[in-house]
Formats: sequence, structure tokens, C-alpha cells
Amino acid sequence: MLTVYCYSRCTTCQKALKWLDEKGISYKLIDIKADHPDEETLRKYHAMSGLPLKRFFNTSGIPYRELGLAKKLPEMSEDGQFALLASDGMLVKRPLVIGDDFVLTGFREDEWAEKLL
Repeated sequence: MLTVYCYSRCTTCQKALKWLDEKGISYKLIDIKADHPDEETLRKYHAMSGLPLKRFFNTSGIPYRELGLAKKLPEMSEDGQFALLASDGMLVKRPLVIGDDFVLTGFREDEWAEKLL
């Protein structure tokens, strides 16, 4: 079963959950703001994803902009980036989908269809 980290007020998350429901795909829903992944879990997800670490950041979110991360991340160590992501679920790109052997960040319908259908 999929694990899906979402934020209930996020319109992208709402679209993604609707898509999953329409396709009849079962998932376990976790509120990313209240129960965000810890650093160890994020490291595991990152390794599974094969994605650059920057793809795990919610670059359109308010905390990202308030912290000026667009300028800070390129010079920040990987350890620092993981610690930052683990500190606030609102910094993590959502929805964050965890399968048995893959991780998806954000909702791109074609990418989701390739992995989930």
C-alpha cells in the first residue's frame, strides 16, 4: 500500500488524492504538517527516489521563501538540508508518495500514471 504525505489545505494534494481515488488506488494518508518524516526517514526516501535533494523542498511554500532558501540551499551541506527538511513538514514537497520501491514528490499525472497504473 502507498503512503501519501499531504497537507489538507494544499490544492495540489487535493487533486492528487482525487486522482488516486478515481483510479481506485489504496493509500495510507499522513498529515505532513502534523506528522512529517524525520531525518532518517527522509534520507531513506531520498535514496529510494534517485532524485536530487532539492526536489524534496517545497520551493513554492511560504517557509521556503521566508527562510531565503533559494539562495541558501546551494551552499548548505546535505546534512544541513536534511536537518532543515526534518524540522518542518511544510518545507517538504507534497504530496510525497512512498511505494515499495519508489518515491514521488509533487503531483505530475504522467509520472504518477507510469508508476501507479
